[in-house]
Amino acid sequence: MEQGRARETARPYASAGTPSDIRVPEQARGEHTHCEPPAPRVVQRHSVRGQILDALRAALVGGELAPGQVYSAPALGARFGVSATPVREAMQQLAAEGAVETVPNRGFRISERAPRELAELAEVRALLEIPVMLRLARTVPAAGWCALRPLADATVAAAAVGDRAGYAESDRAFHRAVLALSGNQQLVAVADELHRRSQWPPAGGPGSGGADLLADASQHTALLDALIARDLTVAQTLVREHFDAAEA
Repeated sequence: MEQGRARETARPYASAGTPSDIRVPEQARGEHTHCEPPAPRVVQRHSVRGQILDALRAALVGGELAPGQVYSAPALGARFGVSATPVREAMQQLAAEGAVETVPNRGFRISERAPRELAELAEVRALLEIPVMLRLARTVPAAGWCALRPLADATVAAAAVGDRAGYAESDRAFHRAVLALSGNQQLVAVADELHRRSQWPPAGGPGSGGADLLADASQHTALLDALIARDLTVAQTLVREHFDAAEA
């Protein structure tokens, strides 16, 4: 028998007044076996919630969800093609992260980040990451750094087209890969969460160009060049400059 279709399947985020490039991945369909008609794979609620959460985070980083504005779960659910429940669950997760605030009987207000808060996040990231990166610069062989080149190139590619959401993800992927060379997974997880929280609102504003992204991405490639060449003096300077720029 054919399995019942999932009640909620995330569909592209596209409605009037909403950017059409915010999308939630389509679910894979079940495979056709034993001559039975193919059945859609049931989408678990936590899977839909995760997809909505990813899309909302991308919208935050990209500036499509404006700081100070209130968004209702039913309205966002209608735009995503799901009920209000997974949207509300995703928003509650964002509230726990400080990205939104609950507004009784209205929905969720996008938090307005003070410059001091962003500077404090950058400072904590620097305290965690800089010592580890400098230690790795002395111990990781050139081949280890060469393996990270595709990740650095991905940040450049996203920056070149002004894709802030894509850049945010590739930037975090690069930093995760660097820190993973330490073998400390707790460090990787904590630093990645701080990094994600520091990425919104977009530093240059949603309508700004990608010059700030290109400058940041170029530091990734320059740092790799220095690490591969075993130029520890230049590497140390670049690491500190990278985090100084994040605090600015």
